[in-house]
Amino acid sequence: MKRRITARMLLALLLPAAFTAGAQQRYELTAEEAAAFARKNNVQVRNALLDIRIQEQTNREITSAALPQVSGNAGITFNPIVLAQRFPNFIALGTYGVLAQEGVKNGAGNPITLPADVGFINAAFGTKWQNNAGITLQQLLFEGQVFVGLQARRASMEFVRLGADVTEENIRANVYKIYFQLAAARFQTQILDANIARLQKLSDDTRKIYSAGFAEKLDIDKVTVQLNNLVTERQKVLNSVDNGYVGLKFLLGMSVRDTLVLKDTVSYEQVRQGILEATQYKYEDRKEFQYAQKGIELGKYNIRRYKLTYLPTVALASNYNVLLQSNKFGFGGAWNRGASIGLNVSVPVFDGFARAARIQRARLELQKSETQLEGLKLNIDNEVQTARNNLNNALSTLDIQKRNMELAEKVYGQTRKKYEIGSGSQTEITNADADLRVAQSNYISALYDAIIARIDFMKATGKLQ
Repeated sequence: MKRRITARMLLALLLPAAFTAGAQQRYELTAEEAAAFARKNNVQVRNALLDIRIQEQTNREITSAALPQVSGNAGITFNPIVLAQRFPNFIALGTYGVLAQEGVKNGAGNPITLPADVGFINAAFGTKWQNNAGITLQQLLFEGQVFVGLQARRASMEFVRLGADVTEENIRANVYKIYFQLAAARFQTQILDANIARLQKLSDDTRKIYSAGFAEKLDIDKVTVQLNNLVTERQKVLNSVDNGYVGLKFLLGMSVRDTLVLKDTVSYEQVRQGILEATQYKYEDRKEFQYAQKGIELGKYNIRRYKLTYLPTVALASNYNVLLQSNKFGFGGAWNRGASIGLNVSVPVFDGFARAARIQRARLELQKSETQLEGLKLNIDNEVQTARNNLNNALSTLDIQKRNMELAEKVYGQTRKKYEIGSGSQTEITNADADLRVAQSNYISALYDAIIARIDFMKATGKLQ
């Protein structure tokens, strides 16, 4: 018995597959794992890696110019009407010539002589069917531009790879910045939660004191306003964190529907870690510098390429062909064969000074690249010095804000004890709480700045891993 498939049954079968196809992925990543994820999935990095594969195919194309070029051909030609050509009547000329030479006489007894005009005849050369096939081999023995292109293949590949490294490093720096800013925001959220809990307890204590007649209703309202403001601030931070996660997912090349969990945290000690090792730097540590150096090397190849165009081009050419001619269609019969081998030499003589202009232009472009390299050195020095100053200032500010926050916590603790035993006022504890939250906010801001300054300094010195 055949079972009928209803619309409800079909929907039940398709819905699980649809939910599975759109299922979210969950990623728990450290900062290094996030950078590695971006290296595989970020659109800019993926395109840079595709450029490497494109250059590989370009190199294969350059190599192919130095390899034998073999081509085959075959064809069938049908001539419904074989074209006739008009010639002087060479048959009559030959016949009269023999007769005259032999002294033959005509019917009148006179010697036969060559007439002044023997006229023309039409003759058709060829057949109605022609079958042909052949193979051609060409081998380039020397051509200046191809020769230099073969030498520059490795440098071209390194140039493209370094370009991909530059792109990847920029993406990695941005990933680190957003990642650790989000980690710091998580720390900020923890502080806000602790502040909310502290103010909630203060609000409860104030209500109890008010019930006992030792506080005013105004004191309760003040604490309530502070608590509401803190809850609003926490919500703003959460919204900012959500947007940060969206931006980080985009940078990683991750779907916005996926779940991302940050495994690394950020702390005062982590910001300072590894700074001493990065104080010394070399230009060669920067990917941009390596990229510029390789560009200069390719510029030198370009000059050499144009110089070699003054030399002759030498190529070997050979072919083998077969031909069948017949007035009937078919492939049977006697095939005529032919083959040739030749050496072609092309010598440039005068091109209107075009080659000289190309060489001069290539030299000027090389000078421009060398000037840009010198400018890059100055730019690296400037970036390192600026990044070092910013980092020193950020770390100094972080130290001050850390001590200030610890001092504010101490002041608040002492003020709270005085308030609990009745020797302190509501105004004192309110002011101490406000000072503490300002100190905490300043510390978080200093921590943000130190994170950015650290990453910029590591990138400027070529030590960003």
